[in-house]
Amino acid sequence: FQQFSDTGSRKEHIKITSEPKPGFLERLSETSGGMLIGLVTFLLAFYLLFTNEGRALRTAKSLNEGLSLVVPLDSIHSISQQNEGRLVHLAGALSTSKPLFDPSYGLSIQAVKLKRNVEMYQWVEYEDSKEYEENGEIKKETKYSYNTEWKSEVVNSRNFDREIGHKNPSAMAVESFTAISPNVQVGSFVLSKGLVDKIDDFKQLSLSHLEDPHADVTRGGDYFYHSDNPRRPEVGDLRVSFFYAGLSGDDPYLGTADTVTVIARQRGDQLVPYHTTSGDVVEILYPGDLSVEEVFQKEHESNTMKTWALRAAGWLSMFVGISLMTRIFYTLVDWFPVVRDLVNVGLKAFALCVASSLSLLTISVGWLFYRPLWALLLALLSVVPIMVARSRVPPKKQQ
Repeated sequence: FQQFSDTGSRKEHIKITSEPKPGFLERLSETSGGMLIGLVTFLLAFYLLFTNEGRALRTAKSLNEGLSLVVPLDSIHSISQQNEGRLVHLAGALSTSKPLFDPSYGLSIQAVKLKRNVEMYQWVEYEDSKEYEENGEIKKETKYSYNTEWKSEVVNSRNFDREIGHKNPSAMAVESFTAISPNVQVGSFVLSKGLVDKIDDFKQLSLSHLEDPHADVTRGGDYFYHSDNPRRPEVGDLRVSFFYAGLSGDDPYLGTADTVTVIARQRGDQLVPYHTTSGDVVEILYPGDLSVEEVFQKEHESNTMKTWALRAAGWLSMFVGISLMTRIFYTLVDWFPVVRDLVNVGLKAFALCVASSLSLLTISVGWLFYRPLWALLLALLSVVPIMVARSRVPPKKQQ
């Protein structure tokens, strides 16, 4: 059944649903499904941890190879045939052949990328749920609240618990888009698509020096509003903002062209990916004027951060997988509150220890062909969590 309770503003309501408390066989069936999901998650953790170590070591090796082979260019305005096919380092200002336009709003800018971001004023639904047991039934109380906000994606109000009074338009009259310059250069060198993709430090474009482009469009701050009253927008109103990345020419309002540092392979007048002997690709771009050592240090730091992030994700996947696979023991004793709580704590400790040990062991296997001594050390460390857990068990239980 449902019980509704509206506030005076009709912007929130509460719904209470109830269902019979699931029986033992039903809970056991749900646990069996969770065990299958846990097994898949557990196996995926092994794959993630193992491949991550190989990727990290391969990337580090490729970066060291690149550092030993890179050739700094004396000039970015002349192309030397001696560097054909070699890994080169250069820094200079971005340049593009033509400015990017948005004729709908009378806007142009000399930049690598121009992004039009369109937002619509829409209803957004929030829900806050809690479950409790009452009279042998499981009840779920859900509070639905509604607010109007600017959103860059269309919010489908048909999925709302209550669409009446909170209906959104099904589409936007103006679409977002990103324009990219077809030809981007640093000096006499043309950047590859991969290098252009790395120019993604978007900044909002100030519209203070522009006029209203149409009679039905009003400029307010750094937005163009499709609204009768931008200060009090209605559902369905639009606002448009612009962002740019890679300023490629001197602008009286934005300043001088952005400087970037590039390390890539020279092929004629183009800068393209460099393939290392390890099978990786070196194609690097950073904002600013950086030395070769600074660039490769940043790349090593990025590789380290990615490696640890994937290790953490792998360990978490293994922990969740083991927890789901052992959940059946909790289900078997959930009729007895005290025993259930003790079993729950024990299962969490078991999952924590086993996940830590197996994660270390998997990482050591990944290092076996690259760093055998470190692999042996990690393999020995993988035993520590199990030994610590065993040492905390009373002697009688060990016997």
